[in-house]
Amino acid sequence: MTVFAAEGPYFDEMQLGDRFDTAPPMTLTDGAAAVHQSIVGERLRLSLDTALSRRVTGGEQRLAPPSLVWDVAIGQSTLVTQHVRANLFYRGLSFRRAPAIGDTLRSSTEVVGLKQNAARADGAASGLVALRIITADQHGRTVLDFWRCAMLPLRDPRARTGHTDDLSEVGVDIDSDQVIGVVRDWRLGDFRQALPESLRLGPDVGNSWRIIGGDVVSSAPELARLTLNVARTHHDDVGGTRLVYGGHIVGIALTQALRAIPQIVTVLAWHACDHMGPVREGDTITSMVTVERVELIPDGGRLIHLRSRASARSSSGDTPRDVLDWRFVGLLS
Repeated sequence: MTVFAAEGPYFDEMQLGDRFDTAPPMTLTDGAAAVHQSIVGERLRLSLDTALSRRVTGGEQRLAPPSLVWDVAIGQSTLVTQHVRANLFYRGLSFRRAPAIGDTLRSSTEVVGLKQNAARADGAASGLVALRIITADQHGRTVLDFWRCAMLPLRDPRARTGHTDDLSEVGVDIDSDQVIGVVRDWRLGDFRQALPESLRLGPDVGNSWRIIGGDVVSSAPELARLTLNVARTHHDDVGGTRLVYGGHIVGIALTQALRAIPQIVTVLAWHACDHMGPVREGDTITSMVTVERVELIPDGGRLIHLRSRASARSSSGDTPRDVLDWRFVGLLS
């Protein structure tokens, strides 16, 4: 009998142009959305209120939580990064359409950059792999397009791959016209009318909010399983080093931002997302959100460009440490 290892590639086994597309497609269901909400605390009105979502978007089903959509896309891309040691950044994540409950997502992940790190004194060897992820729905329509960068170990720590790509050039910033196209047919006036009157005025550029009261990180492996994330570090606690999936912290940061700015209609894009430090289950997340720019769109509504900076403290009450710097774009009616 021949026994094979069911595992993803190591850094020294990758080449530019390698493509991975065998993760199972996933249909976005009410059940998945409910479990996801119980973990990250979804607060977007269109993802919670079916009747309002139908009026605003014109669809038969309610808007799928955007945080569930990007978590599934990232999870499907982890076929490449099962051995990941850290995720360094995400860039240029942009919705091309807004999926609804009932849509099915499938993702293709391509290696677009490789850079071997300098050898460490302890002999550990690693490299950075830049990935482009394109997610489509059941009709082949693009839903998401973005880049991420992960650190992976080498199978042979003595290998010299010669990979020296400049990863600072990986990815592009969002295209506002493309982002606006996602919601061009939405009836934003209906959303505005549904808001309590006190929420109909949007925030001003430069406004910042420190979110009072943190959110504990719980059910971390469950979130990884729900979203098809197979990265070992989010499941395997050998040596006590199991880490929380970065999208978990993004989801909590979004929930906290919506406590400050509850009139956000949805999230349409990320400029960038940098993971600045590890998070472990049981840590408590706090954040500050700042309005960096507000942009009028032609048919009414506004794009609000936000920056969320999150920190974590452990249950032992240590000094909070920076863990997330996330710049994203929301929609206001």
